[in-house]
Amino acid sequence: MPSSPSLAASPSPASAPARRDRRADLVVLVAAVTLAFWVTSGMWRDPNSRAITVNSSDQALFEWLLAFGGHAVTHGDNPLFTYLINVPDGVNLAVNTSITAYAVVFAPLTYLIGPPATFLVILTLNLAATAVAWYWLLSRHLVASRLAAAVGALFIAYCPAMVSHANAHLNWTAGWLVPLLIWGVFRLRRPGRAVRGGILLGVLVAVAFSIAAEGLFFTALALAFFLAVWAPHPARRAEVAAALPNFLRGLGVTAAVAGVLLAYPLWLHFAGPQRFHGTGFDPLIHSEDIAAYGSYPRRSLAGWAGLGTSLAPNPTEENSFFGLPLLVLAVACFGFLWTRADRAFRATLTALGATAVVFAVLSWGPKAKWNGRRTDQLLPFGVLDNLPVINAALPSRLALVVAPVLGLLLAYTVDRLRARPPRHRRTELAWAAGFAVALLPLLPTPLLTSVREPIPRFVTSGTWQRYVSPGGVLTPLPLTLDVYPDGQRWQAYALSHRQGEFRIPAGFFLGPGGPDGRGRIGPVPRTFDSLMDQAGKTGYVPIITDGSIRESLADLHYWRVETVVLADRVHGAKYDVDEEALRRTATALLGPPQRVDDVWIWRVPPG
Repeated sequence: MPSSPSLAASPSPASAPARRDRRADLVVLVAAVTLAFWVTSGMWRDPNSRAITVNSSDQALFEWLLAFGGHAVTHGDNPLFTYLINVPDGVNLAVNTSITAYAVVFAPLTYLIGPPATFLVILTLNLAATAVAWYWLLSRHLVASRLAAAVGALFIAYCPAMVSHANAHLNWTAGWLVPLLIWGVFRLRRPGRAVRGGILLGVLVAVAFSIAAEGLFFTALALAFFLAVWAPHPARRAEVAAALPNFLRGLGVTAAVAGVLLAYPLWLHFAGPQRFHGTGFDPLIHSEDIAAYGSYPRRSLAGWAGLGTSLAPNPTEENSFFGLPLLVLAVACFGFLWTRADRAFRATLTALGATAVVFAVLSWGPKAKWNGRRTDQLLPFGVLDNLPVINAALPSRLALVVAPVLGLLLAYTVDRLRARPPRHRRTELAWAAGFAVALLPLLPTPLLTSVREPIPRFVTSGTWQRYVSPGGVLTPLPLTLDVYPDGQRWQAYALSHRQGEFRIPAGFFLGPGGPDGRGRIGPVPRTFDSLMDQAGKTGYVPIITDGSIRESLADLHYWRVETVVLADRVHGAKYDVDEEALRRTATALLGPPQRVDDVWIWRVPPG
C-alpha cells in the first residue's frame, strides 16, 4: 500500500537537524581522509620504492619495527627486547619508540603487503583519525556547531606540527589518542563511572604508552596542569568538590589497570637491560626558537610561496610555526570569548590560556633562542632538565600542546559566532577575513618524497641464507646507523617475507653510552665502523695499518659477524655515500671480495 502523502512529504522537524548533522559528519570525514591522502600523496605512487626525503632514516626504523613486531608475535619472541640488532648487547625497545600496538594489530597487513606499504597505511590513517577523533570530542561534548567542531578538529589534525611529524613519525602522528584520553579523564567525574571509566581509561593509557609514550607523558602533563588551574577557580569549586570522590576512585582504577598492563614494559623502561636516562638528543638544539611561533612552516601554502623558514632543528620538528596572523587571531578569539563568557567558562579559558603560555615557554628549552641566535638567558626548562623523565623529553615538542589549545579557541569562537551572529555585517566579514588570513597560509602541502635505493637481490632472493648460518650475524657497509639505515631495511624485508633471521651489529636505536650516563643514538663506535663511516662519508680511503686490521678483525669477531656485504647502491639518509671508497677500504682490511648477485661480500675468518 502506498505511503500516506502526509507522512512522506517532508521530514519531521526533529529529523531535519539530525540529517544536517549526519551530512556535516560525512563532509568532515571526507575532508579528513582527503587531506590525509593529499599530505602523503608522494608515496602512494609506489610505497616500496619511495621514501620521505627529509627523514628516510626514521621511516626505515618504523618499517623495521613493524616487521620485527609481526615476527615477534608469530614466533613467540619478546616484542620489547631484541638481539637481532646491536649484537651482542641487544636493544631495549621499551625505552625506544616501539609502536608495539601498531606492530601487533597490523602484523597481518605487514606480511601481506610489506613494511613500507603498511607504514604508509598507518601514517595516512593516523592523520585522518586524528581529525575524526577531535571532531567527535568537539561536536559531541564541547561545542554545539558542527562547523565549529570541523574548524577546530581539522586545524589540530593538520596544523604545522602534525604535518611536520608526518615526515615518518608514526608515534607523534597518532594524535587521535589525545582526545580519547581527554574524554576518558573527564568522564571519570560522572557518578557510577569510576570502575567502568577507570578500566577504559587504563586500557587507553596502556595503548597510548605502546604507541607514543612521550606523547602520553605530554598529554598527562598538560591535563594535570590544566586541572590544577581549572579546579581551584571559584566558579568551579562546588562542581569539583562534588565530582572529586568519583574522579579519584576512577583514577585509582585507571592506575591499577594500566599498572597491570604495563608492569613489564615499565620495568624494562626503568630497570631493564640496556636502559639509560635522559636522551640521545641535545635539548639546546631541540628547543623551539621563540621567533618560530610567528613564522610559517615549509610544508604549507605559505612555505610553497617562499615564506617558510628554517628555524626548526630539522624539518620534522616544526612544532609551532603558527604564523603571526594566527597568533593575533588567537588573542582576538580569547578576548572575544572572555567578554562573553560566564564565570564558569572563564575558568576554562583561564586554564587553557595558562596551559598554552606555560608549555610555549617550556618549549623554548634551557636557553632562549631568537631567530637562530641563542642567548645566555636561562629559561624554566633549564631548571627542570635534570629531573627524571623530564630529561628524556625534547623541549621543542612541548609546543605540541599549544596547537590543540589554539584549535579549541578557534572552535569555541566559531561556535559562539554561530550561536549569536554579530549584529553588523562588517563585524561578521572581519571575523571571516581573520580566519581566512590566519588559516589559509597554513594549508598543508604534500610531503617531499624521493626514490630510495632498492633492496639488493642478494636479500630479496634469499641468497643471503647461503652465507649466514641460521641466526648468524651479517653486516652491511657502512654499519647500520640512523644515517645508514640499509641494514634494518634488509632485515625488515627478510622478516616480513618469512626468510628467517639474520642479526646485525649496531643499528638505529637509543641505548646507553652517552655522556654523563645519558643515552645515545646507536652503539659506541669501534675501529671498524669508524673507518667505514670515514670512507663512505668523505670518499677517501683512510690510512690502513697492521694495527687497524687487527682491531677491525677483533671488532668483527666481537660482533660475531660471518659475512660483510656491500651493495652497489648504499642509501645515505643525510648525505651521499661513496660505495667505491667503501669497497677499497674493506678490501684493504679484509682482502679481495667475492661478487654474489648484486653485492660484494667478504667472509670473515674465524677468530
